[in-house]
Amino acid sequence: MRKLLTFLMLIPFLLFCAHKSDAAEKEERKWQDESIYFVMVDRFMNGDRDNDYEVDTDDPAAYHGGDLQGVIDQLDHIEELGFTTLLISPIMDNEEKGYHGYWIQDFMEVEEHFGTMEDAQRLVKEAHDRDIKVIFDFVVSHTGEQHPWLEDNEKTEWFHEEQSTPGEDQQHFKSSWMEGLPDLNTENPQVRQYLFDAAEYWIQETNVDGFRLNDGNHASKDFWNEFSDRVKSVDEDFFLLGDVRSEDPESVSEYESTGMDSFSNYLYYNEAIEVFDSVDGSLSGLSHVLDKNEQSFEEPYLLGNFIDNQASKRFTRIAADDNENPITRWKLALTHLFTAPGIPVVYYGSEVPLDGGDSPDNHRMMDFKGTNEELQQRIEKLNSMRDEFPALTRGSYEELFNEDGMAVYKREFEGQTMVIAINNASGTRSADLTDLPDDHQMRGLLEDGVIRQANDNAYKLGMERETADVFVVEEDHGLNWLFIGFVGCILLLFVIAVAWITLKNKREGQKTEAL
Repeated sequence: MRKLLTFLMLIPFLLFCAHKSDAAEKEERKWQDESIYFVMVDRFMNGDRDNDYEVDTDDPAAYHGGDLQGVIDQLDHIEELGFTTLLISPIMDNEEKGYHGYWIQDFMEVEEHFGTMEDAQRLVKEAHDRDIKVIFDFVVSHTGEQHPWLEDNEKTEWFHEEQSTPGEDQQHFKSSWMEGLPDLNTENPQVRQYLFDAAEYWIQETNVDGFRLNDGNHASKDFWNEFSDRVKSVDEDFFLLGDVRSEDPESVSEYESTGMDSFSNYLYYNEAIEVFDSVDGSLSGLSHVLDKNEQSFEEPYLLGNFIDNQASKRFTRIAADDNENPITRWKLALTHLFTAPGIPVVYYGSEVPLDGGDSPDNHRMMDFKGTNEELQQRIEKLNSMRDEFPALTRGSYEELFNEDGMAVYKREFEGQTMVIAINNASGTRSADLTDLPDDHQMRGLLEDGVIRQANDNAYKLGMERETADVFVVEEDHGLNWLFIGFVGCILLLFVIAVAWITLKNKREGQKTEAL
């Protein structure tokens, strides 16, 4: 009888799984399908206490003990969140207190605080085993202040003369010292050759999938052309994410011809912070940003969109300073980040969410015990949607409604339609959507609601204050009475079987007592 009960309970699940197995096999992932989790190695997880020399967790400018082993130990966390790519801060040998990785002392050695080359190799391999790609942050613009090349008379031409960073003069910018750091002369053939060799070395040694090119506009386009040719001669699919610091899409797009595949989207960042840091912000500016990117870039869907990064105040702090609930603000911002055209880049700790002001306060140690369940679930769901619905990663973008703090936009790809609604207002908002197929329904994936076409052929969408939802537009078949009836029969049989077993056991108990 127990076998019968088990079988009855399994039937609906077996049917569900059979339905899933009939789904068409997915196409190979493209870079625009990725979602990126950005880790500062020293501030993520301490996995190896043996390399904890000169560690001082009370000093925000000192090493705190995070290392490559710690990142390896937390790959399951990154995978559970649904991220498909891991971006890590520079791991090259750094000077004292260069915990962030940007004060490089040796371009072809792993920083001792972080581990060894074997650890770097193992990180990439174990990430690949989980189908997670890996990007290294790669610096070419400068060295640390105490680099031995500065004392080498044969390398005086390897650096530009010391001068401050200017404002708008890009030519001057390329030969300036950033924050007092020695600026490499990337026009020097010997410097170029060394950096090209270093890039090839890391690719061959670790099998890494890409580089984030730190301060990309601090070197000439000619340099990047040669750099790209060199790395892609080693791996033709190697991914280059250019960190070209400008809010002008046209200026950044000029670097597309250099072989860079993607760019940090600073224009998106600045507008997203302005929109989502407080309630009632209009989303019109974000819509303008997306339109401008579409006009400026050949591959706008490869842009790296972000809300937090290692150089800015944490979004949590910005929202809190405006007396807003950071969790609510984050949920809205993340929904837009993951559903707008582009690759979402999420800075470690956003799922907590970590607090932090200007650097180095925004580099606090990751708190794995403090992860917020609401935010973690939101990130997991959004990543799952991007994986299941290619319209969210490859689809066209069209705004359907944008008024009074609420925006609705549509993503379409090969017959698949997704509608995203974000109400950033302090009150309930509604919209009548007409630019959708007839006789369909909008099924919510975050809030589980269903919106059907009304008699006037419009889809009546209502959103409570400070909420967001992602809808899949699908044919409206009404209620599936056949399936409902089948499940009802299964449940009825289950109840009858339980009652029969109970009655049988009771009778057997009475017989035993009589004896």
